[in-house]
Amino acid sequence: MKTDTVFDKPIKKQFEFDEEVAVVFDDMLSRSVPFYDEAMKLTSHFASININKGERVYDLGCSTASLLLEIERRCEEEIELIGIDNSEAMLEQASKKLHAFNSKIQLDCGDILTYDYKEAAVICSNYTLQFVRPPVRAQFVKKIYDALKPGGLFIFSEKVISQDSELNKQMIDTYYEYKKAQGYSEYEIVQKREALENVLIPYTEEENLKMLKEAGFSHCDSVFKWVNFETFIAKK
Repeated sequence: MKTDTVFDKPIKKQFEFDEEVAVVFDDMLSRSVPFYDEAMKLTSHFASININKGERVYDLGCSTASLLLEIERRCEEEIELIGIDNSEAMLEQASKKLHAFNSKIQLDCGDILTYDYKEAAVICSNYTLQFVRPPVRAQFVKKIYDALKPGGLFIFSEKVISQDSELNKQMIDTYYEYKKAQGYSEYEIVQKREALENVLIPYTEEENLKMLKEAGFSHCDSVFKWVNFETFIAKK
C-alpha cells in the first residue's frame, strides 16, 4: 500500500478521484476516515447476513473494491457482487486486487446516477452520497430505494455536520486533530480541505434521515458513529 502524499504540495484543482489519488486511496481512507475498518466490518457483516443465494449486492462508488472483497469472503453461497465507479483509475486498482484474490466480483465503470440497476438485496454506499450534488441527491436515494427488493437494505456511511454551529466547529477541530495523529501535516489538511470545498457537501444526520423517509424507507438505524462520521442501515 502506497503512502498518501497527494496534498503535501500545492493543489491547483478541486479534488478528483484520479490516478494520483487511486494509487494511494487505501492508505488515504485508513488515515483520513476514523475507524474506517470497523465501519466496513459492520457494513460487510450486515450485508452478508441479509443476502441469500443468487441475490445481488451493489457497491456505489466502489473505489478499490475492498468492501466487496470482504462481503465475498464472508458469504459461503453464490451471490452476485457488482461494484460501480466512474473513475477508471480506481477500477484499475480494484481489478488488480480482484485478480490477486481470484474474485468473481463484477466491476462497471459508469455513473451511479444513471446506472440501470437490477433488483438488489443490498446496496452499499460508503462516503459517496456526499459527492452527489444536493439538487439531485434525494432523487438518487429514491432510485436506490426502487432498486431494492422488499425488505432490502441500503447500508451507507457519510460524513455528517451538526445543526449547532459551535459544536460543528468543535467536531471539525477534533477530526483535524485525529488526522494530525495519523501523520498528516497542517499544510496537507488545509490543502485537502480547500480541494474538497464545494465538492464534498455533507448533510446533518437529520437531513439524511428525512431524505430516506421521503424516499420510502420504512426504517433507518445508525449503527456506528465517531464524531462526524456515521454509518446507517435503511430498510425498504
